[in-house]
Amino acid sequence: MTERRVAYTAPRTLALDTEGTATTPPPPGQVTIDVAYTGICGTDLHIFHGAMDARVHPPAVIGHEMSGVVAGTAPDVTRWRSGDHVTVMPLISCGQCPACRSGHRHVCHRLVFLGIDATGSLQTRWTVPADTLVRLPDGLPLDHAALTEPTAVAVHDVRRAELRGDEKALVVGGGPIGLLIALVARRTGADLLVAEPDPYRRGIADSLGLATLDPTAVDAVQAVGDWTAGAGADVAFEVSGAEAGVNTAVDALATRGRLVQVAIHPVPRPVSLHRFFWRELTLVGARLYERRDFETAVDLIADGHVPAKTLISRIDPLDRAAEAFALLESGGGVMKVLIDCQSDTGAHAR
Repeated sequence: MTERRVAYTAPRTLALDTEGTATTPPPPGQVTIDVAYTGICGTDLHIFHGAMDARVHPPAVIGHEMSGVVAGTAPDVTRWRSGDHVTVMPLISCGQCPACRSGHRHVCHRLVFLGIDATGSLQTRWTVPADTLVRLPDGLPLDHAALTEPTAVAVHDVRRAELRGDEKALVVGGGPIGLLIALVARRTGADLLVAEPDPYRRGIADSLGLATLDPTAVDAVQAVGDWTAGAGADVAFEVSGAEAGVNTAVDALATRGRLVQVAIHPVPRPVSLHRFFWRELTLVGARLYERRDFETAVDLIADGHVPAKTLISRIDPLDRAAEAFALLESGGGVMKVLIDCQSDTGAHAR
């Protein structure tokens, strides 16, 4: 078998390598995976725009939301065998820094993120450390399983929020991560409201039984006040990545409310510290995930609590990855886009 891959080569430029190279056995401690699907996320778009060139050195194969089948293992790897269905938790920590020593390996000071700092999954065959693999249950469709990584983000965010069933939570931003947060948070019994300006995304949220508001049509803070009888939201998840989203999330919080910062903002944002002082608010950072979040995410997708089929808008083949990125960049009428890494002809929409 020869390998094919899509590489980021320059801002807004992806190149398909169709020449391929002969497959080599995985080195000690590593496993080779036939990648089934790779999802495209906001971080991938940041890379595509050239905003992360300090970490991503072209030409670089990106991608980290994936599912696949084990194709081969190094002789010293005994837990995994060919044919196992897996996903990858794409984090390699050093084990020695203060964060690792305190048990927070997912925010390692020298963290290597596969698909950013090292080769990613936007290719037919990917070799990774065996300890990054997470097992998938029999019968879970591999396209659905490609949503494990973003679902793990949502699981971690909700866990960091310490959300209770008697609380009201506002999700600011109804993209893939925002909707996954709302779906995961709904399991706690909390009352949820999603603020999202895009009508397509609101429509998906509505179809999933989530309450929504359009912040361009109504005063979102006033709407939250009406929803909470004037108290404000107990928790606000800021997932928009926009200054207006930060302001809405902060201003909508109740006394001693918690702001969970999820989105990666490209520039520092002004924040109303007076509001934090006046209402004794708490700011909670939520970055990445731990293995338990990944394992929970697999369970949520497998049992249907996360309706992957509804969230997947398109599946495009490897040779049309550049078109898929352009579609997501335009922001029109899509939620989650996957790349079929074993296909290089045609395309099919979901």
